[in-house]
Amino acid sequence: MNVLAEKLKGRAPKTAIILGSSLGALAEAVEDPLIIPYTDLAGFPVPKISGHAGKLFVGTLGGKEVAVLAGRAHPYESGNAAVMRPAIEMLKGAGIETLILTNAAGSLKPGMRPGSIMLISDHINYSGMNPLIGQHGDENFVPMTDAYDPALRARFHAAAKAEGIALHEGVYCWYSGPSFETPAEIRMFQVIGGSAVGMSTAPETILARRFGLKVAGLSVITNLAAGIEGASPSHEETKREGAKAAENMKLLVTRFLRDS
Repeated sequence: MNVLAEKLKGRAPKTAIILGSSLGALAEAVEDPLIIPYTDLAGFPVPKISGHAGKLFVGTLGGKEVAVLAGRAHPYESGNAAVMRPAIEMLKGAGIETLILTNAAGSLKPGMRPGSIMLISDHINYSGMNPLIGQHGDENFVPMTDAYDPALRARFHAAAKAEGIALHEGVYCWYSGPSFETPAEIRMFQVIGGSAVGMSTAPETILARRFGLKVAGLSVITNLAAGIEGASPSHEETKREGAKAAENMKLLVTRFLRDS
C-alpha cells in the first residue's frame, strides 16, 4: 500500500506542486490543510537545507484539491540524481496526474530581473547526472520532447494575463551545485540557449515523465547569474528574493488552478 495514500484520509488531489527555495507562502495559502511532515512518510526524501520546510500540505487552493510539497531534497545533498524518485512515485501512487515544479533560479538574461517569473519551456541538463541511470526496462527510455506540457503552459500564460503578471518563458539549465556557476559557465549557457539556471527541477521532470505525469515548471528569478552586471550570487540572496516574489507566484498558481 502506498504510504502517502494511507495518510491522505480520503482526500484525492490530482495536482501536486513542489515548492522551491523560500516559496512556502503558497503552502500557507492552502485551505483546510492536512499537514504531513515528510518524516512521517517512510522513504520520503527530507530536505537538509534552509528555505525548505519539509512538509506536505493537502487541501484546497483555487477551488481545487491539491498536494503542496513545501520543499525538496536536491541531488547535491546526497550525490543521488534520483533523490526525489520516492516522492514522485508516492505522488503517482496516490493519484496525482499533474506536477507543477517551482524553483529559485538565476537569470541568464539581463532583461529578466530578480522578482520575475519564468515559465519553463524546455531544459538543458548540464549536471552529468540522470535520475534514470542504473534503472532497467524500456520505460526508462523516456521521450523528452514537450516534457513541459504545452497545454499547461498555455493555461499559465492565460492565468498570468488575467492576474496582470508579467510571465517570461524560457529554457532552464540544470547545474548540479551546490557551488554556484562560474561566469565562464554562465557565458556558455547563454551561447547554447539557456534563459535561467538552477540546481533542481530537471531531474524531477525526467522522473515525472517516466511515471506518466504531466509537468509544468516555473522559475522565480532571484538573482542575475554570475558575471552578469558584476553579479555574484549567494544562498542568502536566493532566499531573500524568493520570499519577495512568492506573492506573485501564489497569485499565478491559484489563478491557474481556479481557471482549470
